[in-house]
Amino acid sequence: MTLHPKIKPSKFVPAEWPRKLRSQEWYGGTSRDSIYHRGWLKNQGYPHDLFDGRPVIGILNTWSDLTPCNGHLRELVEKVKAGIWEAGGFPLEVPVFSASENTYRPTAMMYRNLAAMAVEEAMRGQPIDGVVLMVGCDKTTPSLLMGAASTDLPSIVVTGGPMLNGWFRGERVGSGTALWQMSEAIKAGTMSQADFLDAEQAMSRSSGTCNTMGTASTMASMAEALGMALSGNAAIPAVDSRRRVMAQMTGRRIVQMVKDDLKPSDILTREAFENAIRTNGAIGGSTNAVVHLLALAGRVGVDLTLDDWDRLGRDVPTIVNLMPSGKYLMEEFFYAGGLPVVLKRLGEAGMLNKDALTVSGETQWEQVKDVKNWNEDVILPAERALTPQGGIAVLRGNLAPNGAVLKPSAASPSLMVHRGRAVVFEDIDDYKRKIDDPDLDIDETCVMVLKNCGPKGYPGMAEVGNMGLPPRVLKKGITDMVRISDARMSGTAYGTVVLHTTPEAAVGGPLAIVQNGDMIELDVPNRRLHLDLPQAEIDARLAAWKSTIKKPAGGYAMIYHNHVTGADTGADFDFLRGCRGNEVGKDSH
Repeated sequence: MTLHPKIKPSKFVPAEWPRKLRSQEWYGGTSRDSIYHRGWLKNQGYPHDLFDGRPVIGILNTWSDLTPCNGHLRELVEKVKAGIWEAGGFPLEVPVFSASENTYRPTAMMYRNLAAMAVEEAMRGQPIDGVVLMVGCDKTTPSLLMGAASTDLPSIVVTGGPMLNGWFRGERVGSGTALWQMSEAIKAGTMSQADFLDAEQAMSRSSGTCNTMGTASTMASMAEALGMALSGNAAIPAVDSRRRVMAQMTGRRIVQMVKDDLKPSDILTREAFENAIRTNGAIGGSTNAVVHLLALAGRVGVDLTLDDWDRLGRDVPTIVNLMPSGKYLMEEFFYAGGLPVVLKRLGEAGMLNKDALTVSGETQWEQVKDVKNWNEDVILPAERALTPQGGIAVLRGNLAPNGAVLKPSAASPSLMVHRGRAVVFEDIDDYKRKIDDPDLDIDETCVMVLKNCGPKGYPGMAEVGNMGLPPRVLKKGITDMVRISDARMSGTAYGTVVLHTTPEAAVGGPLAIVQNGDMIELDVPNRRLHLDLPQAEIDARLAAWKSTIKKPAGGYAMIYHNHVTGADTGADFDFLRGCRGNEVGKDSH
């Protein structure tokens, strides 16, 4: 193993630790306060020598019965604990806020910042020297990474892994992706409700996250590409024994990271974020990665912008042939070699910062330079890429002055340059009222516009941007139309969908004043999104605009509304940006 120059080889011996551990502020010595802290914890049956100066490792667990993607993390934690014990650490499991995209209303995204804040304070306020971040469902990965970045204690990620492939009548069933496809087939009259219910049983046949390249698998890949997880972590299926081995090896590694004082600020450099952005393009990753990485960069002081996403991802070919962009699922991706193969391909193409440090103590390149691709129909050669320019397209124009995003690998090539008549939905309820109306004046050439679904508007910026098409269009055999909103969409979704339009409608962005019949121009190659109106007309409409959003009167919803930033800066809270460190507070006992 070749270590990064920052890392020096060392072996755990308690008496030889180079500095006083943070946990000793609680447990060290013979004072009344030390005995208070140690004594209470001993009621769990821990012997005295566990408090002798060995590192206390917090295992931050997002397990919850109401977060089904993370439902197996309690069992996986036992392997992490085994690794920590083996390396001479003292593991303590800590339950933390868990927001599931499957169940949380109005949307799990509204609670990502709350979870990050709770994680940050759980780390800062307790006797922890390093942490293992147990994550899975979409928002748990960014929220724990954000909290860890703000606290800057040695931290490492273990993801729960994806579900096994789903199968229905001989066809792969991709979680999420199949749901969107089949629900449209119902409206088109090409699938029965009974068949839809039968297919439901095939969609989730094992523990784990979505088996498509949805947001959960994308963010697992981002954690690995950033260097915050051990190499190979992202793709191992949840129920594969190798997932448990990865967990145990991670437990061993965090103890050494504490000794080396290897922190998120050492790993989450600009070079690491550049690697992640290019990786997202190569895997056909979720548009949700944009807001999550922008928020994470804000926590560590890296000046990352939407323009970086467009510049770095524009020439990256999408080579991972997975739904929703391709045809395979995460299980095949793992068997083909997983993310290390993708990182090697990027390195060979000059698109990887090879010297970026990872939690292993090695550089990214040292970890992946010798891996092999075992299936070139799953991880494609560049000349057979799904699209030669993957990444995330960042659009600007008078309809999106601060930017909007589109995922080219999931869009229809025929719609990448399009001009159409706007059909406007004022909010998600207006959309639901109108979309199935046979009298709705819409055809496949129109542009569907959804307002008031951004961070403040929904609230929380829900995954509703991939609006289902009207039945009258679906019955023609049409499966895609241009759709524009200030919302997000699921990473499992697909289509020519313009998302994250900023400023959002709820704060008076130009999207707010679009009317039925306005002409809109989309030009993805030239990164242009244009409302075809004279500027004087736009200015007059904006001057006359009044918000229809009711501000929350109290509680977390009020805090969210008052402090959330725009999607173009990560939709984080303005007061959470930056690293506040892990200094121990005053002991009041």
